[in-house]
Amino acid sequence: MTERIAFVTGASTGIGFETARALRSEGFIVYAGARRVEKMHPLKAQGITVMHLDVTIEDSMASAVALVEAAHGHIDVLVNNAGYGSYGSLEEVPLAEGRRQFEVNVMGLARMTQLVIPRMRQAGSGRIINVSSIGGRIYEPLGAWYHGTKFAVEGMSDSLRLELKPHGIDVVLIEPAGTDTEWGTIAGEGLLSASGRGPYKGQAHVMAAALASTSGQLISTPPRVVARAIVRASTAKRPKTRYPVGRGAWSVLALRRVLPDRVFDAVLWNSYKRFTG
Repeated sequence: MTERIAFVTGASTGIGFETARALRSEGFIVYAGARRVEKMHPLKAQGITVMHLDVTIEDSMASAVALVEAAHGHIDVLVNNAGYGSYGSLEEVPLAEGRRQFEVNVMGLARMTQLVIPRMRQAGSGRIINVSSIGGRIYEPLGAWYHGTKFAVEGMSDSLRLELKPHGIDVVLIEPAGTDTEWGTIAGEGLLSASGRGPYKGQAHVMAAALASTSGQLISTPPRVVARAIVRASTAKRPKTRYPVGRGAWSVLALRRVLPDRVFDAVLWNSYKRFTG
């Protein structure tokens, strides 16, 4: 059987960590990249190769992809998972932070994709799996920068899917709902730092509580559930274009499709206020 090579970005914790493990269990040779290499030591015990990867630095990305392609000649599956959530009012969040949010969540994903396409195209096969969010199809107050990046990932992936189809390369979107990782806590802390004391403080405290509720709560989806969806997307003969995954993902997206904007606004805000009760 021909070896199957997978590269996972943002693999130090959460979805990326569990995806690296799940793909290895499925028989893939897995390379896991992240800035916090020390957090990936447990992956080594499962036979996963870990490496330092910063998706905001060209040399870091180019050298990582070159290393894998030199060792194996190809990458079959790229999982673009690296990212974070920058929250706060558009008025108060510095433009430098907005640029960084796009640099990590969009430009890093785009550059990693650029780097793997040539070999995939030559082989006439490959799979690019972009970890988006239901936040790429809905919105939240004080989340303009974050949702802007995820809407961008959705549009970019849809265009890329058509662009790469003639070359045998599949492009897949993974759209998790709230996931039990450190992501929500970190995003909430950043939100309060940016907007917790100014004119948006009322909204900020509601939203910070809602974001924090995704960490360690029964309402959240374990990252291994998202990882299983990524494995299905990696191994299916004909993968779906999108995999909404997690508690509430399908119902939220269904409401977004059928409700007028202002009605959805009210439903969304009322659902968040309950976390401060």
